[in-house]
Amino acid sequence: MIRRLAFLVLMLAASLSAASAQGFRTPPDLVRASLVAEPVAVAGAQPFTLAVRMQVKPGWHVYWRNPGDSGLPPEVTWTLPAGFNAGAIRWPAPERIAIATLMNYGYEGEVTLLVPVTPPPSLDPADPVRIQAKLTYLVCETECVPGSADLALTLPVGEPRPDADQAALFARARTALPAPALWPLRLSSQGDTLQLDFAAAGLKPEAIKSASFFPYSETAIDNAAAQVMTVDETGLHLTLARSSPAEPAPAALPGVLTVEEATGAGTHRLAFAYGDEPVLPAATAVPEAPAAPQAGPAFDALTLASAVGLAFLGGLILNLMPCVFPVLSIKVLGLVRHAGESAARVRLHGLAYTAGVLVSFLGLAGLLLALKGGGAAIGWGFQLQSPAVVASLAYLLLAMGLSLSGVVHLGGRLAGFGDGLARRSGLSGSFFTGVLATLVATPCTAPFMGSAVGFALTQSAGVALAVFASLGLGLALPFLLLTLWPPALRVLPRPGAWMETLKQVLAFPVYATVAWLVWVLAQQVGPQGLLAGLIGLVLVGFAAWAWEHGRAAAGFGRVAQGLAVLTILAVAGLTLSLDRDRAAPAAQAAADGVQPFTQARLDSLVNEHRPVFVNMTAAWCITCAVNETTSLSTQAVRAAMADRGVIYLKGDWTNQNPEITRLLEKHGRSGVPLYLLYTGTGEPQVLPQILTEGTVLAALETVPASANKSAALAR
Repeated sequence: MIRRLAFLVLMLAASLSAASAQGFRTPPDLVRASLVAEPVAVAGAQPFTLAVRMQVKPGWHVYWRNPGDSGLPPEVTWTLPAGFNAGAIRWPAPERIAIATLMNYGYEGEVTLLVPVTPPPSLDPADPVRIQAKLTYLVCETECVPGSADLALTLPVGEPRPDADQAALFARARTALPAPALWPLRLSSQGDTLQLDFAAAGLKPEAIKSASFFPYSETAIDNAAAQVMTVDETGLHLTLARSSPAEPAPAALPGVLTVEEATGAGTHRLAFAYGDEPVLPAATAVPEAPAAPQAGPAFDALTLASAVGLAFLGGLILNLMPCVFPVLSIKVLGLVRHAGESAARVRLHGLAYTAGVLVSFLGLAGLLLALKGGGAAIGWGFQLQSPAVVASLAYLLLAMGLSLSGVVHLGGRLAGFGDGLARRSGLSGSFFTGVLATLVATPCTAPFMGSAVGFALTQSAGVALAVFASLGLGLALPFLLLTLWPPALRVLPRPGAWMETLKQVLAFPVYATVAWLVWVLAQQVGPQGLLAGLIGLVLVGFAAWAWEHGRAAAGFGRVAQGLAVLTILAVAGLTLSLDRDRAAPAAQAAADGVQPFTQARLDSLVNEHRPVFVNMTAAWCITCAVNETTSLSTQAVRAAMADRGVIYLKGDWTNQNPEITRLLEKHGRSGVPLYLLYTGTGEPQVLPQILTEGTVLAALETVPASANKSAALAR
């Protein structure tokens, strides 16, 4: 992950310039996309195959379903006539594509993605079949450019004979698909490595030039590590480096094996598929016929206006979320101080705070769009997946708490406190209070917010920024209205000595937030990293003391304040080191009835038509923690899951996990929480982001009671 982030930072500027110049649409000379049908006509109840053909500029590449260390796979959204169903993309065998220190899996030159389509039992011969597809993809060289293409074709209703002009294209596409597994595979784990032994007796070692294994899982192996091949009389053997040796070794490793074999006619590349393909399709279909009404807004049905409205409502509700409470306390105290100023001056404070919120939201949105455009699998709250950012927030809030407690006087420059508040510098304090409000709001996901942000991240840069600006305006509006409406300020008490006591009391919620951030940090780093983070807190306290002592000491003052500055520089160095000391993800025990989420595990359970509850969470997500405590861990909910044989899978997004990001994006979300209930048939039910016990129990009622309760919660 660190390798990936470093690479993304290097190509960020190039990605931004290329993407913004094209409006986040790929230049036509990079990828030429087309939609082709295998038959010249279609008939009712007779399946046929479509091909999405992508011709890529030399030196550039697009991605396989598992993109490797960076990138995004192509996705197709279909608009089909009523009754038509599009199946999953059939992926050709990929190639290993090395970019700097990263290893990507994808295609160069040309790739054809085959998609089976099933028509309804009967078709009207007078009504041609109109098929539309929205193709989105990422194309990369040393920089990456996100792109899309609107594809369409019309087919008559008639005898579905093959189109002779396209026969060669479809023949090549089928040849590129992995064949069923030829040799039995035995998987074993040896410390930091996985051993794949293919029982291919009779292979000649001199004939096998190379072999590679491409897992479907994005987190199973260290993609950039060399795959060591040996061939002997027992068969073909591959040694792969594991991505997270601290996690339990996988019981199976579905994927694709490619082998280059030299024969008298030259070198041939063979590909074999091991393990079942996931049942979740990489292509989604949108029927032309109106869908049944749903409770709440559907992600696919969102427009710019509705997304902006939902984002605004979500921003308003963020003011009530617990992660914003410490900053709310600061704003309350600030309002009391402002009550003695002129109405014009108070309005300026409100506008400065609003500007801080909007600038922060737009800055985070721009960085998020740029990183996603560069191939990063991230979403809303991505900055809290960095231990350095979590520690920095803890240090900043500790300094603010010390200021509230009277240990140090920071003035208006940092948080809007001190003697300079009533002067010009106080406006900068209001601005940075808005910045801080945005930063501490990111761990929370309010109702309406998830769908709006998920929609924004699939649109152009202009649309996305408009949605994020509306979200920021919703967060800033209550404070802004109080400053713009003079009667509200007259209700507030007069400034006085009581404010010093209130200020000191309000420091304790800030300290509580620091404690919570340290707990989050403990989930992300190892013991040495946690020690470095704690030492950083001590150094921040020492720097505050030295700075304040220097203000009072005449001769020693500059020395003490210089020492405080050096200490802050030391804190910065410790903070930057935290991202290099990430802890390996801890394996979740199944003793409490919860299994760790992997896409392979979910696919296996859905294939078996087992009911599954999926909880996507993160240590820094306060909304997630509240939901788990009040709604998911109660005896009634656990008993209902046991009665219905529901398997509980929990995905931890505290650190980056591309598989979780993919599932979030599939359901129109850009961040946690996400709750899915698979009843055993059909698509999953998406539960609200704010849960109650009653909501969960009502959803579980849709799952038939299990006759075998022992299968309910694997332990």
